[in-house]
Amino acid sequence: MKRLPDLEAWAIFAKVAECGSFARAADELALSQATVSKAVTRLEARIKATLLHRTSRRLSLTAAGDAALERAARILAEGEAVEADIAEQSGSLRGAVRVAAPMSFGISHLAPLLPEFMARHPEVELDFHFSDEQVDLVANRMDLALRIASPADSSLLARRLCAVRILLVGSPSYFERHGRPADPGELAGHRALRYSNAQGRHWRFRHAEKGEFALEVPTALRVNNAEALAPALRAGLGLALQPEFLAWEDLQAGRLEAAMLGWEVDPIALYILTPPGRGRPARVQALIDYLAEKLAGAPWVRMEDDAG
Repeated sequence: MKRLPDLEAWAIFAKVAECGSFARAADELALSQATVSKAVTRLEARIKATLLHRTSRRLSLTAAGDAALERAARILAEGEAVEADIAEQSGSLRGAVRVAAPMSFGISHLAPLLPEFMARHPEVELDFHFSDEQVDLVANRMDLALRIASPADSSLLARRLCAVRILLVGSPSYFERHGRPADPGELAGHRALRYSNAQGRHWRFRHAEKGEFALEVPTALRVNNAEALAPALRAGLGLALQPEFLAWEDLQAGRLEAAMLGWEVDPIALYILTPPGRGRPARVQALIDYLAEKLAGAPWVRMEDDAG
């Protein structure tokens, strides 16, 4: 008679691989280190293969462990999900929600929204990862991601929240010294402050009547986080193409001004993305609905709507 798979041992192996340590895995699983070690040893004896290289300093996957890890992680994730879902059905929302979001947007616009959600759902554990790098939701076991772009991975489920305008901005002092360009042809001789993760060598503009225009503006500063351009912008050291959510406070305060308003940069949008092919726990859906509601009322969204 065929034995049932040792699902507990596979889940423990996945946690050990994720944590890189038997001790840390034991802490997260609320088990003794001996129990965790015995489970992995039992699993290796069962499949007649070594899954982990163990030394006094380091833990690493063998070829067999690497090949098994994705499916083992799925066993752990599905087990956690089914328990959390059943618990949610019998009471308040509870369990972990892992979220990936852009660094500047996350700190400035998401972080202030979190206390209210946490107060509403004290048993939900939020795990936010802020980075301008695009995180693989499936490989990193993320429940959702916020991205400001057009989704590149068509396998992900996308909910579009709102458009995000890109504006050409500079300080009043910069425009006083160098002039205010009215069209791309007047950008010659200006200095660019550039966000390297989203902009190539050329700035591209489109006009409803005059068509498209692309040019390379000499770069004075290049950064991999768009918010880092703000001090140089305010100091009048160049022009930048900035998303409206980053620039709107400075625009409202008069520290920055927009130029070439008749010319548009290809628009981007704010999306919530979720992994494909699995049910969405109630706690995840609750966070998605909450963020969508709150972000719909953001000042920079209203500014865009008012601008038509």
